[in-house]
Amino acid sequence: MKNELINYCLRLGDSSLILGQRLAEWCSKGPMLEEDIALTNISLDFFGQSRMLYSYIAELKGGDETEDTVAFRRNEREFYNILLAERPNGHFGDTIVRSFFVDAFNFHHYSKLKESKDSVIAAFAEKSLKEVVYHLRHSSEWVIRLGDGTEESKLKVQTSLNELWSYTGDMFDMNDGDHLLTSEGIAIDLEEIKPLWNATIESVLKRGKLDLPESKYMQKGSRNAMHSEYLGHLLCEMQYIQRAYPNSQW
Repeated sequence: MKNELINYCLRLGDSSLILGQRLAEWCSKGPMLEEDIALTNISLDFFGQSRMLYSYIAELKGGDETEDTVAFRRNEREFYNILLAERPNGHFGDTIVRSFFVDAFNFHHYSKLKESKDSVIAAFAEKSLKEVVYHLRHSSEWVIRLGDGTEESKLKVQTSLNELWSYTGDMFDMNDGDHLLTSEGIAIDLEEIKPLWNATIESVLKRGKLDLPESKYMQKGSRNAMHSEYLGHLLCEMQYIQRAYPNSQW
């Protein structure tokens, strides 16, 4: 069961790392100073979450494995982050909608995952949940503000919702390893999370006078390390120093 546990932790850790990297790209480019700082701080929260899981993965693997080798010595076919995390930032509305979908998922997921029988995963979920509460409040308020704002902001954020909706199904995808860990009380059945997530999404969109996307088609693939072309480009930039100067120390 160790391999299934490592794979599960990779999905959680990779999703945090890649989304953190995406949000970090907003540093010095935010639409206003307050948001520049907010998005950067949220990205740091995600980096902290990934470090906790990568350290656990290194411990499970043993040998010379470290949190740095887990983060910087794998290619895109060895990453298991959700597809939403690697989507380009686009304009501010795109970023907010992407964060809103993920934040709502993380809130309900971690609320139940903190009861995991694996003490490290439970501690990860409990610590992360304190940050996710703020993340969800931040993204939700912006969705409402943009939706109930000007005609242009409403149009843009509705377009963002429609374009990113097909990637949300990937968050709830499960494989045999997930089902095994769920039966052992380590992981959570994501089908139990989905109605809670749907209720949160619908509630916020209603307040923002926005429409729930109607498309039923969903992108999937992250559980099999299948990704879009965007992940490879992101990793090239993120891993450059470690790849160019292996084992270098400051």
